[in-house]
Amino acid sequence: MGFEIQLPLFQGPFDLLLFFVDRDELDIYDIPISKITDDFLAYLHQLEGSNLEVASEFILVASTLMSIKAKMLLPRKELDDKGNEIDPRIDLAERLLEYKKFKELAKACNILEDQRFMYEFRGNLEEELILISQKNNIDIDLQKLDLYKLLKVFQKVVKQFETSSFKPEHKVALHTYNMDEQKQAILKILSTNYRLSFTQMISNCKEKLEIIYNFLAILELLQLQSIDISIGEGYNNFWIEKK
Repeated sequence: MGFEIQLPLFQGPFDLLLFFVDRDELDIYDIPISKITDDFLAYLHQLEGSNLEVASEFILVASTLMSIKAKMLLPRKELDDKGNEIDPRIDLAERLLEYKKFKELAKACNILEDQRFMYEFRGNLEEELILISQKNNIDIDLQKLDLYKLLKVFQKVVKQFETSSFKPEHKVALHTYNMDEQKQAILKILSTNYRLSFTQMISNCKEKLEIIYNFLAILELLQLQSIDISIGEGYNNFWIEKK
């Protein structure tokens, strides 16, 4: 019979590396890269053996660890511009320290959040009692009424009435004017009058809209060459003649 091994879950590859560093009390700036690489790969193999999917970020860090391990095994070390030996572990150490810093800050924020949730809001006891009494007893409001409050309420109501009274209203009026009918009416008038001035034409109009319809009808008749116009007598006047 087989047996199951329950593996601890880590939030990411750096969380796993920090676990190894804390467990073995290692110096981040002097990590035994060979040992920590073997431990990291062993954990990944255990995940695969337990049919757990290995995240790509774990695989990326595993390849980075093997690359650092290979560089440290090379006999010729990389040198910087000043001729000093470059430690291939320095980048990994700095990233681990950065991750550790943010992890500790997140833990501190979680503690503060838990403490904050334990606080109770401190209210105004007297004000809360008044609000409760106002909801349950209307007589208290009546007892606190005075002439000043009544006048303020009256002034507010009058102001609302004035605002609603002078509120502009949009009214839609229906007119029975029709362009074709206006043209026929003009032609009928010109059939009994050889020539008619524009002022005479609009003298019987009852409203401005009727004058506008007559003027537009004259323009359409002129375009259809049903009438002719010529300069008339007086200011802003012209003669209308039927062809």
